[in-house]
This record gives sequence, C-alpha cells and structure tokens, in this order.
Amino acid sequence: MSTHDPTLTRSEARLWKLIEERTRAETDTEAIDRRIWDLFGEDWSIMMTDLTGFSRHVAKFGIIHFLQVIHEHKKLLLPIVERHDGVLVKVEADSLLVLFKRPDSALECAIAMQHACQNANLRRIAEERMLLCIGLGVGRVLRAGESDVFGAEVNAASKLGEDTARSDEILVTHAFQEAIAGRTDVSVEPIDVEIPGTDRAFRVVYTKADGRV
Repeated sequence: MSTHDPTLTRSEARLWKLIEERTRAETDTEAIDRRIWDLFGEDWSIMMTDLTGFSRHVAKFGIIHFLQVIHEHKKLLLPIVERHDGVLVKVEADSLLVLFKRPDSALECAIAMQHACQNANLRRIAEERMLLCIGLGVGRVLRAGESDVFGAEVNAASKLGEDTARSDEILVTHAFQEAIAGRTDVSVEPIDVEIPGTDRAFRVVYTKADGRV
C-alpha cells in the first residue's frame, strides 16, 4: 500500500511508512515492531458477525432481495451496538466488525443482538430470516485510523463468526472465555475446532429470546 494514498489518514500513512521501512534489508525489524506496537497497539474486545447461508440464499432469491435483508439487519443491529458502546469499524456485505473496550459489553451486546434477530424472525418468512452468527475475541490489536484493525484475536474472532458459528451461536476465543470467567448469567463449553489465533475456542451457552438455552 502506498504511503502517498490520499485516502489514508495520517496515522494510517505513518503505519504503512513503518511497514515499508520494515521491508528494507538493513532494517532492525524488532525495533520497528516495537515502534509500531507502541504507536498503534490498543486493547479491545472484537466482535465479528455474519448471516448464515447468505451466499446460498443470494443464488436462490437474487441479490436485490438480500440487499434488503442486509439493510434490515443493519437497521436492527447497529442501534444495539451503539447502546452497548460498541465502535463500528466496518461493514462488509452481511458482516459487521465492531470493537468494545470491555469484554462484558461485547458479550451483552452479542446476546442482545441474537435476541433481537430471534424476535424479529418470528414475524418473517424463512428466506427473510436473519440467522446471526457471532465471534468474539479480546486482546492487543493494531489500530490506525477508523477503518480497520489487525491482530491474532481479530483473525480468530473473524474465523469464529464468519466460518465456524451457526445461526444463534456466539463463539469466543480462549482469551475471551477467560475474560468473562466470573460471570454467572452465562456459561461456556469447548468446541472441537482449530482456529488460527487462539489455542481453544468455546460456545457461549445463553438463554435465547424464547427462554430456551
């Protein structure tokens, strides 16, 4: 990425300038890495959401129909993110990447989002249901500007939310599981899956909107 890209913020341009320095043969990469983490390292909880079966349903019902579903799911979920002090980083088709300062806020938001979708789906025909999957992580990340964030926990949360979780599920990394270990309103159970960025992954057992666990 060019450091002269006019779409970059000053902090993004500075990050990519340091990355460019890191590519030079004579550079002390460890020193560059320390500078990058000192400048851009932040602690966040990370949420990645996805809608189950989106690509399959697009092929069956057409893109315009599911542009409507995307619009409705953002209209439903983004106010919940705001109420839980989430910071929306980006929207990609049917996926949301959101940051939270506190793991508890991320978990409470995830449950509220699932409840909202579950209640909304009671009034919808099958092809219009919002079947939400969520992945959560927590840890040190690199954040420069407002449009992206990088880190192992980001990658793990993305893999859990977009590729692993099924509808109604909230999956979390080992670090996130440890961060919410003191809560009594939910429990977690390990899942048998290998996820890059975390040594173990867990499913949150929570009470759904209809009272089922």
